[in-house]
Amino acid sequence: MQSEGPSVLLVEPFYGGSHKQLIDLLQQNITGCSVFTLPAKKWHWRARTAALHFSQTVPTCPSYRVLFSSSVLNLCELVALRPDLARLKKVLYFHENQLVYPVRKDQERDFQYGYNQVLSCLVSDVVVFNSVFNMDSFLSSISSFMKKIPDHRPKDLDLLIRPKCVVLYYPVQFPDVRLLLKHKALDRPEETPDDEAQTPRSGESPSLGDQQEDPHESSSEPRTDQRPVSEGDTGDQMKPLHIVWPHRWEHDKNPELFFSTLMKLKEKQVDFHLSVLGETFTDVPDIFSEARPQLDPHIQNWGFLSRDQYLQVLLQADVVVSTARHEFFGVAVLEAVHCGCYPLCPKALVYPEIFPAEYLYSTPEQLCKRLQTLCRRPDVARRHVVKVDTSSFSWTTLKERFETLLSAECP
Repeated sequence: MQSEGPSVLLVEPFYGGSHKQLIDLLQQNITGCSVFTLPAKKWHWRARTAALHFSQTVPTCPSYRVLFSSSVLNLCELVALRPDLARLKKVLYFHENQLVYPVRKDQERDFQYGYNQVLSCLVSDVVVFNSVFNMDSFLSSISSFMKKIPDHRPKDLDLLIRPKCVVLYYPVQFPDVRLLLKHKALDRPEETPDDEAQTPRSGESPSLGDQQEDPHESSSEPRTDQRPVSEGDTGDQMKPLHIVWPHRWEHDKNPELFFSTLMKLKEKQVDFHLSVLGETFTDVPDIFSEARPQLDPHIQNWGFLSRDQYLQVLLQADVVVSTARHEFFGVAVLEAVHCGCYPLCPKALVYPEIFPAEYLYSTPEQLCKRLQTLCRRPDVARRHVVKVDTSSFSWTTLKERFETLLSAECP
C-alpha cells in the first residue's frame, strides 16, 4: 500500500539545461516526487554552498524514501547537516565529472569540486553515470587526483565506489519529425505516441515542442547506407551543404577548431550554409565575434533559438559537427541525428560509445577533408541513413530503469 506524501526527493542545485530537463521529466513521469532546486547561475557557488541552502529549505518529511540529486550537490555535507535525509536511499547522478572536466591549465583546476564529488559518491547508495565514458574516466582518475594531496593520502577509493556505479543514459525526449523530413533519408518504423511523456516544456510552441512521441523503436528491417535516388532528389546537389553547430558557446566545446575549419573551406572556395546555435553565457569566447563577419555570406542562423525554432533548423540542416574537448553524453548531436543530420564528431570522449567509426575524425585535417567532400556532394549527406539506434537514448526505453532507480529498494 502506497504511503501518503511524496516518497522521492529530487534536489537540483543547478536547475538549467539538461539538469532541468531531467528533473522535469522525472517529476512529470514518476509518481510521488517532491522537487527543490536553485537557478542555473554561478555554478561554482552552487557547488560550494547548495548543501547548506537545501539543509535549511527542504522540510522534514517522514514519507521520503529516496533522495536523487545531480553531482553538483555536495551530498556528503547535506546528509551530515540533515541526518533525517541520511537514512534515505541516496542516488547521485553524474551529468559530468570534475576530475577530467577540461580547464585551460591543470593548475587552474580547483581541487575542491572533484573532491566533493568523491565524498558524495562515498555516502551515496547508487552512483549513476550518463555514459560508460563518464564512469570510466571518473573512476580511473580518482587515484591520480588524490595524489595532489601533499601527504596522508586516502587509498583505494575507486574500489569503494565502483560497486555502487551504474550507467544509465540520459533520457532524451525526441520530437516526432519523421513526416517532416521529406528531403532526408530516415529508416524508421511507424511511430506510436508515448502517452506518459507528453507534458510540454515551458514556453514551447505546440507544433514541435509538444510532440513527445518516440519514433525510434527498434526495427527488424535492415538499415541501408543510402535511400534510392528519385526525380525529386535532383536539386539536392544544387543546394549548398547546411552545417549546424548546436553547442554551448564556451571554450570546452572548442569553437576555435570549428571556425578555423570553416575558414579553410572558405579559402578553398567551397560553398556551404551555416547555423551556429546554442546557449551563451557571461564570457563568450572572442572567436564568435571574430568569425561572424568573415562567415556572414554563409550564415543562415546565429545564436540561441526557442525550442521549436531550434528543431526547425535541425530539420533543415545536413551535417552536425562537434569539435568538443569535453563531452560526457552529447544531447545536441543526438537530437540533430534524430532530425536527419549526418554527424561528424571527434574520435574521443563519449562519441565512440555512441557513433560508429565512419562518423568520427581523429585530426583537424580529417574534419576539414570530410566536410570538404560533403560540401561538394551534399546529396550524399542527405541520402545517408545514419547507423545509430537512438531508441537506446529515448525516455520510452529508459523509463522503466529510472522507475526502478527511484524505488525505495537499494540494489
